[in-house]
Amino acid sequence: MDGSSPRHPGTDGGLVYVVGASGVGKDTLIDWAKRRINSDCPDLPIVFAHRYITRANSVQGEIHVPLQPAEFRTRETAGLFALTWESLGDRYAIGTEIDAWRAAGLTVVVNGSRLHLPVAAERYPDLRPVLITATPDMIRRRLQSRGREDSAAIEARLQRSQALTVRHPALARVDNSGPVEAGGARLMALLQAVATAPQRRALAHETHE
Repeated sequence: MDGSSPRHPGTDGGLVYVVGASGVGKDTLIDWAKRRINSDCPDLPIVFAHRYITRANSVQGEIHVPLQPAEFRTRETAGLFALTWESLGDRYAIGTEIDAWRAAGLTVVVNGSRLHLPVAAERYPDLRPVLITATPDMIRRRLQSRGREDSAAIEARLQRSQALTVRHPALARVDNSGPVEAGGARLMALLQAVATAPQRRALAHETHE
């Protein structure tokens, strides 16, 4: 079960919910954007939510907060998670700390789930979803380079991915078929637009007073 009641749009910092199929390079783009913000735009009011996952960290995978299933359930029961979902046998969560960050005026970037987007959008009506995409050939090559699955499993994954349609009225798409710098620049532009939107609204309000 997710957090509590829906948040009221326009009263907090922004929320960017990034989704994408395995192999599109979603984690790579998020990491690239995080590094660029830290090095080039440290004053930009953007923070990246860490995920709580019921699996250990790996050398090549996303750095997250690993939890045993029992501790995950304890935190969930205590209402410490704003968003939760399950994928491939693991449980995922985003902590309620993101509500405090948004209340402080920060834009929060969430590494989310395509299937869970409708639930996240109900909880946060003002979220801005971003779908990371890539060509099937590029996804295939990336999955093959990981060496985790055989060809049959990769093709099955591609078919499942193509069958899943992501819909949202504010959905933005970022093509990551090319160099990471190209997709990363597009993602950065979206993050900056969301992070500076409240400032623009405040300036407009002051102008009309």
